[in-house]
Amino acid sequence: MKSPQVTALATGIVVFLAIWATVLVPQLVLHRARFGRIVPGRVVRTAAVLCYACLGLAVVFLPLPGPRTRPLVQTIQLVPFQWITDVRTDAAGPGLLNALTTTAFEQMALNVLLFVPLGIFARVLWRRGLVGTTLLGFAVSLCVEVTQLTANWGTAPFQYRIFDVDDLITNTSGAALGWIAGALYLALRKSAVRTQPMRRERIDLTEAR
Repeated sequence: MKSPQVTALATGIVVFLAIWATVLVPQLVLHRARFGRIVPGRVVRTAAVLCYACLGLAVVFLPLPGPRTRPLVQTIQLVPFQWITDVRTDAAGPGLLNALTTTAFEQMALNVLLFVPLGIFARVLWRRGLVGTTLLGFAVSLCVEVTQLTANWGTAPFQYRIFDVDDLITNTSGAALGWIAGALYLALRKSAVRTQPMRRERIDLTEAR
């Protein structure tokens, strides 16, 4: 991972901690008033969504263009799966290992991973279906790409991130993969809950004998 990405993640974490520190106390007070106790699961879920949002926005928009930043030579990329060609071009030689170490592959993988949590949240927390989650991932990704195309809606001095159709594809795929992961988690948890009463019944029968 390159230093700008590490800096972006560090900034996202700092922003998250600042926001969470502001939100945490009112949330705890609300829990006391509504449930009569603090619900740890809800606190953790709120923190997870806030952390993901802060880290995601930081990675997408940071670092901002500085005074020495040059405008992009290419601002729009509309060829689907261009990243595959870029991997072949950037690879130091034949072989899977060389392909996996290219910047193009790393960027593709990060774009997928960036939207996996969104898919998990959509399935586990918001109970969305696969189609709805996929459309949500596409909509969020499109919003990000348009924001980058318009130089943060005109607030940046120039466009410093490329509008890439591959980002739409990989981001949307990440959201769909996250939904699948969330569905598997819920299925495993449901199966575990069902097996617990069966085990208890077996223990009771054994003790009765």
